[in-house]
Parts: sequence; C-alpha cells; structure tokens
Amino acid sequence: MVPVGLIAGLLVLLLFILLLLGLVMFCLWRWKRRRDRRQYLELVAAVPHVPSCTPLVIPVSQDSCAKPGDIPFMLPPRFPIPRKDTEKSEDKTEVTKMDLLAHRGSLCVQSWYPVGTVLAGLYSGKVVAPPPGMATRLCFSVEYRYGGEQLAVSLFRLGNLPPRFHSNVTLVQLRLLPDDRRPRQAKSRGTGPDPEFNDYFLFQVTAARVSRSTLSVSVLSVSHDGKRHAVGQVLFPLQGELGQAGRVLWRDLDTENHHRCSELGEVLVSLSYNPTLQRLSVEVPKARGMQPLMDAGVCVRASLQIHTQVVKIKSSGGVKADGEPEFELRTSFKLRAEHVDEACLRLEVRRQTDHVPSEPSVPLGVVVLGPFMYARGPQLQHWMDMVNTPLKPVKVWHGLCTTT
Repeated sequence: MVPVGLIAGLLVLLLFILLLLGLVMFCLWRWKRRRDRRQYLELVAAVPHVPSCTPLVIPVSQDSCAKPGDIPFMLPPRFPIPRKDTEKSEDKTEVTKMDLLAHRGSLCVQSWYPVGTVLAGLYSGKVVAPPPGMATRLCFSVEYRYGGEQLAVSLFRLGNLPPRFHSNVTLVQLRLLPDDRRPRQAKSRGTGPDPEFNDYFLFQVTAARVSRSTLSVSVLSVSHDGKRHAVGQVLFPLQGELGQAGRVLWRDLDTENHHRCSELGEVLVSLSYNPTLQRLSVEVPKARGMQPLMDAGVCVRASLQIHTQVVKIKSSGGVKADGEPEFELRTSFKLRAEHVDEACLRLEVRRQTDHVPSEPSVPLGVVVLGPFMYARGPQLQHWMDMVNTPLKPVKVWHGLCTTT
C-alpha cells in the first residue's frame, strides 16, 4: 500500500512544476510584448516629416488635345538612388535617403513629363444614360465562364423610364428560357428616369445549352400602394453573343403586343385571385363579334399552365355559334402564391360539330393571360391588375388571336 506521505509529496511536486511553467510562459509573453513595442517605436521614429507645400500644379501645353472630360497623365521625375559604396561616408548616405523620402512625400515636384490623358469615363464605374426622348432602354452585360459552366449577367441600369413611373420602385425579373424555373429578382437603388441596379447574377448552364437559351428580362414598376405595373421586357438570344466577355449592352424594352389577332371576335374574361385560399377564379360569360357557324357549335376551354406543364383543363358546354354566344363558364384553379409569376391561363374558343359528336373540336382562337413570361399588352395588364387587387373580380374584353 502506497504511503500517504508519498502521495502528498508527489502532488506538491506537480503543483510546483505547473507553477514554474506558468511563470516561464508569463516572462516570455512580457519579453515578446516589449520587443514588439520597441520595434513599433523605431518604425514611427523613422518616418520623416513631410513639409507643407503649395497645391499641385501640373503643366499642360496649350496645344494639348485633352478633352474637358479627360485627365492629364504625367510621369514624375526620377531621382537617382545612390548605390551602396563602401567609399562613401555614412553621413552622406543618410542625407541622400532623407532627401529621397522628402521628395516621395511632397507634391511640389517640378519637371513633370507629359505622357497623354486618361479617359475618366473608363474608370468612373458608371454607365452613361441614353439621351432623353428615346425608348426605355436596359443596360446590362453577359459573360459565359466555360470553366465553371456559369452564365454571369450584370444588371447596370435603366434609361428613359416613362414619367408616370419616375416616383415608383423598379423591379427586374431575370429568367433563362426555356429551362429556368424561378426568376431572379433585382430592385432599383433609386427612383427617377434612370434607376440604377448594379446587381450580379449567375445561371448554372452547360456550354451546349447556353447557345440555345434566351435571357428574359422583365421590368415592373411598383407604386407606393404596392401595385405592380408592366413596363416592358427584353428577350436576348445568347447564340452568337458570348464572344466578347463583359461587353456592355443597351437594348430597347419591348412594350407592344406583337401577337397578331384575327377577326374572330372578342371574349369577356373575369379573373380573381384569393391569396388566402390560393384559388384562381375564372369566368367567361360571353363573346362578341364572332363569325356565325351554320353546322357547328362553339365552346370555350380554360387551361392552367405552369411553365411547360398543363395543370388542369376545364371546358364549357357547346352553344350555338351565332355572333354573340354565351358560354357562362365559371371555374377555379388551385394556384399557389409562389406560382403566380410562373403560371398562365390559356382560353381557347373551339368549334364543335353537331352531327359528329365524336369528332374532336377544332380551335378557332386563343387568349393567353399571364405575366411577362407568357403575355403582353392588355393580357399582361389584366393579369397584373388581378394580382394587384386580390379578391376583386377584374373583367376585360380580349381579342381572339390565331392559334400557333
């Protein structure tokens, strides 16, 4: 059995060793701190005093071709640095070093050598807005990085917004069609006719698919009450546009409806969205201005589509194909709030043959309502009004367009 005295002695010895190690570490820390402080004081003392001088005056010849927006670029004179020679005295070397330090800190240096001018616009980091009176334009750049298979999109600014949008906040939604599922969104950092963004986006896409893709940029204006208004869109095919990396591009916003409508007539459409129940209510009561069909009837078919997937289709019964048929179609679709900007409603007026019930119906005209991804003009504005006024039915007459 180990004696108690031996155990106590070992414990006392262990405590003494620990105390000794702590004391040594404390002494080393104090010594290192004093050494660092001494080096710092020596460094501060070595900095020479820079004498005050008059403002810098750079001589520029009168025949200089510098423009008002250019900055003269000149080289300062060179001072010979003495080589370390054992024959020279230490005092002379110290005086020369002090002269060089004084020249380095002084701005009063004559004999500047003119080289040329620096274009200030290249280094200001700003993009000049287009002149007023032009169409609304978007300034951006695209660059594809083959190493990481990434498409980099830099969004700079908008130019020449319509006056009714000057006091609103501008939103921009970017999609890479046809495969991009969710839009990237940017918010302007100011208001006025030329709001700036200065945002940067990355799209993961392979080199084989990027040349077949199209960059879609949708511009929205958000008023003080939270309502969104369509401003325009830019569709930028990437094929053949990725040769010059970082090239700044200006593109006009497309604000017109380029869908060619036929003379088939118009349909009255009522839309209402309930964000609480996440339900889209659709009503197509009647049509007008249609060509009468003697041996056939007509019906209307409503389909909800999210991206390229048709979620649900509902149709009305066949009615007499006179000039103003009454469909009385009332239906609703399940539509989540996060899919409102990704979905569209397609309405088709179709012909039905009375004497051949089994014959499939033939489309006569179509109306597509939705966000920028699918619609333009009145169809787009109808969708935006529905989003801005939840629970309130919004009725608009829409012209039937030819099916493609």
